[in-house]
Amino acid sequence: MKRISIEHLPTVLGGLRSRPRVVASGNFATPVTLLDAVDRALPNYTLHILNAQKGIPDRPGVILETAFVGPGMRRSPRLHYVPCRLSLVPVLLHRSMPPDVVLLNTSGIHNDSVSLGIEVNILPAAVEIVRERGGIVIAQVNRHMPYTYGDAQMHLDEIDYVVEVDERIREHHPGEPDDMATAIGDRIARDVPHGATLQLGIGAVPDAVLHGLTHKRNLRIWSEMFSDGALELVNKGNIDPDRPITASFLFGTQHLYTWVDHNPGVRMMRTEVTNDPGRIARQTIMTSINGALQVDLSAQANASRIRGEIYSGFGGSTDFIVGALHSRGGHAYIALPSWHPKARTSTIVPHIEGPVTSFQHSAVVTEQGMAVVFGNSEDEQTRQIIDHCAHPDARTELWEAAHWMGRV
Repeated sequence: MKRISIEHLPTVLGGLRSRPRVVASGNFATPVTLLDAVDRALPNYTLHILNAQKGIPDRPGVILETAFVGPGMRRSPRLHYVPCRLSLVPVLLHRSMPPDVVLLNTSGIHNDSVSLGIEVNILPAAVEIVRERGGIVIAQVNRHMPYTYGDAQMHLDEIDYVVEVDERIREHHPGEPDDMATAIGDRIARDVPHGATLQLGIGAVPDAVLHGLTHKRNLRIWSEMFSDGALELVNKGNIDPDRPITASFLFGTQHLYTWVDHNPGVRMMRTEVTNDPGRIARQTIMTSINGALQVDLSAQANASRIRGEIYSGFGGSTDFIVGALHSRGGHAYIALPSWHPKARTSTIVPHIEGPVTSFQHSAVVTEQGMAVVFGNSEDEQTRQIIDHCAHPDARTELWEAAHWMGRV
């Protein structure tokens, strides 16, 4: 490990191939100062980030590559979307998209180690691959990044260059769930038993589910991510204190970042661990809750595209849906509002015409109710989805489509 200044980066990067692939921390852990300096030093390169936030370099000469599209890449003409389950992105990097440079945003140095803090995800695999290839690992050592345990911990020998940067970590401040999100969250929360293991994403519905679980006991969290909503359950004693909260990245406020700093009750693990369907299936009463943009009468979900254009990607939802369904007593819920108020269209459609993200979940939930999918015939699934999930203004058209499909 060698300490360098930002001004020394062009010299460090000077021997790279003509269009190197740069992998950087994503979500709210992106090393903004370091990435901006790399962008100034490299006229042409491929930038691989998961769920990139706004403010990343987006200019001619930069290819934006990802398996999960965030707001920083969405609708960019330079976007190269690569469909892939999150658990398999490390395999993708190893086989097809090997990195030349890995940029990290780490904690300060503690006893010859640093921590990846709020973002582990695919980074350990990227570091291993780039070191095998003789590439470069650069860490933005940042006193604002919390020190977390598990696969987040890295020895300084794994890092080639360290740049000391004083950069605040971006925050996500969730609003209060509206009536629709609360109705969906309450319906799911009533179904969750004591002792369940939770996987929840980011957004109003997952937060509403968490609000509805404050009367449940011995809950556990094994999730791709968690946010401030989980702290309410921790503070009220709903989380089993003998089982660490396990996740791969965090999305939250400074309050959450302070809470996870040097907290032995939180394990930040690589995506091959958190998103492995086999490991997920071994969790107690694994309960997976994911959102969607559309659901059709065959119980197929679209969580990736709007009018055919990529919006996000399926990320880790399919990993958890499969794992939860194989867990003893587990369930996989797909949650969405029944109606798009701006577009004035139903989210329950006769048939999804674009790529399907996932299918055959335990149940589909809207503010209208819950349709039980798993274990029912396709005719009964169709009836339940229309009766319990569809908006009243859409039901007549959906029944007509169901008759045409021979479902009723």
